Amino acid sequence: MSLPLHALSIAEAGALIRQRRLSPVEYTDHLIARIETFDAQLHAFITPTFEWARRRARDAEAELMRGHYRGPLHGIPFGVKDIFETAGIPTTGGSRLAIDHVPQRDAAVIARLYESGAVLLGKLATHEFAHGGPSFDLPWPVARNPWDLARFTGGSSSGSAAAVAAGLLPAALGSDTGGSVRGPASLCGITGLLPSSGRVSRTGVLPNSYTLDHCGPMAGTAEDCALLLQAMAGHDPSDGNSLERPIPDYRRQLDGGIKNLRIGVLQHIWEEDLHCDDEHRRALDDAVDTLRRLGAHVETCRIQPMQAYLDVKIIIGESEIFSVYHQQLIERPGDFGRDFLTRILPAVLFQSSDYLAASREQRRMVAGMQPLYGKYDLLFAPGPGAAPLISTQHPLQFWRRPNPHAFANVIGAPALALCCGYSATGLPLGMQLIGPPFSDADVLRAGHAYEQATQWRQRRPALAPGVQAPPITPPDLTPDTAACDAGTRELAAGLAVKAGLRLNEQQYQVLFEAAPYALAMAGRLRKPRPWHDAPAHAPRFSA
Repeated sequence: MSLPLHALSIAEAGALIRQRRLSPVEYTDHLIARIETFDAQLHAFITPTFEWARRRARDAEAELMRGHYRGPLHGIPFGVKDIFETAGIPTTGGSRLAIDHVPQRDAAVIARLYESGAVLLGKLATHEFAHGGPSFDLPWPVARNPWDLARFTGGSSSGSAAAVAAGLLPAALGSDTGGSVRGPASLCGITGLLPSSGRVSRTGVLPNSYTLDHCGPMAGTAEDCALLLQAMAGHDPSDGNSLERPIPDYRRQLDGGIKNLRIGVLQHIWEEDLHCDDEHRRALDDAVDTLRRLGAHVETCRIQPMQAYLDVKIIIGESEIFSVYHQQLIERPGDFGRDFLTRILPAVLFQSSDYLAASREQRRMVAGMQPLYGKYDLLFAPGPGAAPLISTQHPLQFWRRPNPHAFANVIGAPALALCCGYSATGLPLGMQLIGPPFSDADVLRAGHAYEQATQWRQRRPALAPGVQAPPITPPDLTPDTAACDAGTRELAAGLAVKAGLRLNEQQYQVLFEAAPYALAMAGRLRKPRPWHDAPAHAPRFSA
């Protein structure tokens, strides 16, 4: 083996295990030693499961010796964001409210990975209930970016991205409601997939938004994401969003290149909507040139501005997560973190008509993609730029700033996050490939072709044993309510009381700080619509 064990991809390690040149026990022990060496500076793990992993690794090795090979994930260690339920293992959701929660069953996707022979090494850091963060007032420290320990990993699959990027694990699971797989993957320089809506079961995953939640793989390469998706995908009747569709051989379909593939470039996102910096723009332009050199037909095109998708995502998402945790907000508001409350409390301002208006607009957005799907096989979009300092992350940014990710959740499309270069300071820069629903294989194939044609994935963060992560000075979190006039305060306070909330003065100030942004979003969707303009999730019944 030319590479150290922790630098092997899933495909490489899996081939060695299949050939009996690498012991699952040896592989697992190597990664446990690496976690014990480096996680004190990364804070990627909430609950390590080392003894459980060693037992599973011994079982995997014994099966191989008996000639029972389960496939390319046999004996492969993985970690999982701590919102996926694991039988007999705490699932905290990154929140005080679930700190003692020990499920009796495995999430459906965890059961699938166990069946494939994968070995769980631990539960990974997440922002509170996969929503909000970084948080400085929760029982767990903020996960650190292995490229620079003072930098943000992104969220909310923070530990998953940090662990894979640092070589603590070859694979991890994350969830993505508005970019929570793809953002951390890009900021940490790995690959992350948002699968098509309905492709991967969400049963047994702590909910955020019933409409927008997805479970996705995070790994070092598109090929590894394909191997993980192969095990994860499948219909689950217990998940009402799950769809019964044929599952292709994702790994086999990686080959063949992208010659004559039609790619629409959403250049307006980085030039107009997000105003990406010059470094990131150059990296994105170079990535487009690479795809063109690989034989793709590339031209610019447009979708709606990112703010329009963010309005829909937030009104739907915050309304749904408020309903999920409504009772806890009534009974234990002080146990939630500040960041979580900044996001969820303003949902009291959304009326039922706002929620339905957002759902109707979502349906229009999905329909509006059809002409582009007829013209292009894939779309190209930016990911985030270089990771910011943790100390600069303020909760209000959630309401103020569009992102490049939410639109794919809104339209239910598969999207692959990839590294497309590095900043002058050595931080990863991100791009995305997006396809029509259930074109996951094409998205992975294009990502694989790009990775094979570039050297970005060969770089790895330089970690040193014994290093202490620098202390983080949180931003000033004193609520700034200057933009909230007296009428808005009265409205917000009245609706909070009507919802049964008993907030203290500080919590009211948090609500007032974000209230103007929530009302502005709702206002943009409060417009006349055709009577027959149905919501995205009108119920369907079968005999």
